[in-house]
This record gives sequence, structure tokens and C-alpha cells, in this order.
Amino acid sequence: MTETKAHHPVFEFERVLESVPARVFAFRPSAGMASEAYADRPGMAVAFSGGLDSTALLDLAHAYALEKGLFLIAFHVHHGLNAKADAWLDHCRDFCRAREIAFDARRVMLDPDSGEGTEAAARRARYAALVEMCTLHGMNLLLTAHHEDDQAETVLLQLMRGAGVAGLSGMEVLGVIPGVEDEEAPQLLRPLLAVSRASLESLVQERRLAYVEDDSNTDPRYARNAIRLKVAPVLSGFFPGFESRVSRSAQHMQSAGRLLNELAEMDWETCRDGDTLNIIRMSELGHDRFDNLFRFWLDAHGLRMPSTAWLNEARTQLLDAREDAQVRLDMEGAVIRRYQDQLIFQEPEKAGGAEEVPRERQGPIVWQGEPRISVPAFGGELLFEYASEGLDADWLRARPLYVGAYHGRLMFKTSPNRPTKSLKAHYQERRVPAWERQRLPLLYADDRLLFAAGVGMAAEDVAKGDNRVWIGWVPFP
Repeated sequence: MTETKAHHPVFEFERVLESVPARVFAFRPSAGMASEAYADRPGMAVAFSGGLDSTALLDLAHAYALEKGLFLIAFHVHHGLNAKADAWLDHCRDFCRAREIAFDARRVMLDPDSGEGTEAAARRARYAALVEMCTLHGMNLLLTAHHEDDQAETVLLQLMRGAGVAGLSGMEVLGVIPGVEDEEAPQLLRPLLAVSRASLESLVQERRLAYVEDDSNTDPRYARNAIRLKVAPVLSGFFPGFESRVSRSAQHMQSAGRLLNELAEMDWETCRDGDTLNIIRMSELGHDRFDNLFRFWLDAHGLRMPSTAWLNEARTQLLDAREDAQVRLDMEGAVIRRYQDQLIFQEPEKAGGAEEVPRERQGPIVWQGEPRISVPAFGGELLFEYASEGLDADWLRARPLYVGAYHGRLMFKTSPNRPTKSLKAHYQERRVPAWERQRLPLLYADDRLLFAAGVGMAAEDVAKGDNRVWIGWVPFP
């Protein structure tokens, strides 16, 4: 195979590294050992498994670091999945010692009951360990050995899964570490994405670099191996060099993805009401832009992208619901609700529910002039503050008080000049969603409703004068 200079591993590696802003190489001070010895030098880290690909990458990085005066460190992750794992760790350590490359390693344990599969669990654990080592050693840039063949395999896998633009975009040259939401996490660089594996094999042979062979790479039970061993050879027979064309398609998809994100940002500005989305304005976008904005909104909250079937069902429920319907969509890590014309995001632990609060009245509570009374069952505190207008303090002090749960049919009057209305009507006026009302207590003196959290005090008991008490409510932080 004739290889152009542009795609030779050395030239491609240097081209990519030269395009990375200098600030990305900046050493990040930490309490680790590297911060003491190398704090005055920019640097980079390499994920080093000991296999052919990462060996070629580390050799390229070593030569570049020597030329540019960069600090270089190699990180190895020991998964314990293969009987040769200890030998691989020793090989990687010896390889680095012989070249005076700094080295660190981590052993990880996989949870067999996680339900995510061996490949996914190992990948997640590997990246977590790499981030931990980057943080310890102050590295802001992590290099991995993903190459053109890996990119083609990734796109084909996503295609078989029915992925959209985001999935078919494959891997980007410079981006975030998968599964890591920390904005301060190191950047991930894949400088060999335009280099074929055959080119890396030639480089390793030419430089006589020793590497380890992972026999699990020949196991077709793993989906990626099946693509590499069974599908890719057939495609190569009909379409020689198909990997570069698939990788080019991934670049087109990345461009399309950026345009879709720009459109979603514009639609977000049109449809947002603070941190919520206005479902009426979203409905005017049409289904495609609705879905694009919805995905953008979910991604902004760090959620995994839903399936097309889930998204279609969610859109139907959200758009077709009656105005007073309580639509709740449960996702892993979030609850999405519609209230009136608002689309609201909640973390599961804050989603609330009527079953979480006691339905029977709690008490008696004897108020003795203290400014706060904790009500753990409702997750907050009642506030008592002396004011020029409110309830008579002596009268309040002489009566047992009770705390009860929301009851929408109770009639309540908050002002002498306003009509008596049901509590449900009061909360609807204040745009308090039904699930939040369940967490707002009612305060009684015997059977007399004195105060509704989120609404106020009963008008017939409020007067101006001395020795008056205003009642309020504040949830726990």
C-alpha cells in the first residue's frame, strides 16, 4: 500500500499536536508527585495498554516530547480480565523504564452485577482510572491510540444500532473523556484518527518496538471484534480502503451535528422560560426541531440520549396532554414533567410524590415563641416572625397546632378583598405544580386552617396591631 506523506503516522501525529492550543499542554498543579518535579514544564499523558496501537502512539509521543521539551507520562490500567494482565503491566513498566518515560498504573475491579456488559464496564472503569491518574499528576491532556480503523468500526457499530447524527459522528480528534461530566477533567486527544492500522504496524516493525498481544481481540463474541474480523474483510474485498471513506463520512456527520446544535441553541432561546421550556412554543417548531431541541436539553442536563421510540412516545404525551394533566416521564437520572405549558427537569430525589408525606395530621405542636419549628416529614421549617400584621401571638401560643398534607378542595381566603377559593385554585394561580403541592404543609389550630405554605395565612385570622406573628415556610437546603 502506497502511503501519502500527509497520512504517515509521524507527520499526522505532529500535524495534530501542532493544532492543539498551547494552554491544553499546561501542567495542572496538584498534590501528586509530578507536581513537585515537573510543575515548570508543559506535558501530556498517554493511555498505554502495551498493545501495538498504544505502543506506536507512545513512541511517537516520546520523540515529540523530547523535541519540544514536554513532560511525558504513560498510564496503564490493569483490568484483571486476562490471565496475562500482570505480565502486560510488567511489560509496560519495563518499556517506559528503558526509555526514561514516567509511568503510573491502576488496578480496577469490574462489577459483574452492573448489568452493562463486560466491554462497557471495562471502558468506564478504564476512563475513570485514567482521569484519576491525570488529576494526580496534573495532566491536562490525555492521548489515546484510536486510529482510522477504530473510527470506521465505531461508525459501523452505531449504524447497526440505528444511531442518529450524534452516533454516526464517531470519535472526534479533540474532545471530552467519555462518561466524565467534570468540566475540569483533562481533554482527550486522538491524534491518529486519520492513520490506518496498517501504517501503525509498519511503524512498529520499522522501529522494532516490542508489544503485547491481547487474545481477547480475536473473540468474535464482542461486537467490535465481530466487525473487525468478519465484516471489515468482506467490505474491503468490495471497497478497498473503505475505512478512510467511512471516517470521512463521520467528519461530515460531525459538521452536521454542530449545525444541529446551533439550531437547537437558537430554538432554546425562543422556547425557554428561565430554566424550563415552553411546550406551546416548542409545538410550533415541528416534530424534527422539537426532537432536536429536546435532545439538546437532555444533553445539557447530562442525560443519556433516549431511543427513538421513547422520544416519539414522550413527544406524544407532552403535546397531546390536557392543560391540567400531570405528565411525568421517568428517565435514568431524571424526571421530566409537564405542568401547564412548562417542561420541567427534576432530579429523581427531588421529584417528590404524595406517598412521601404523611396523609394524617401531625401534632400537636406547641409554639412557645421560637422563630422556627422543624417539620421533617415535609422537609422544611415553619417560620414565626413578630410583625405589625399577622396572627395574635397570645392566641397562637395557647392552642395546639397540627400540620397536615395538601387537600385541593379546602376553601381558603388570603385577603379580605379577594374571593374565597379552593387551595387547588390558589396553587394554580401561583403556578405551583401538583407534585410540589404535596410537599407544602398546611397548619391548623384544631380544625381551623391558619396557613398554607406557598399561599399564605388565612385572611380572617390576620389583623394589624401589637404582638402579631407572621408565619412562613422554608424547605431544608
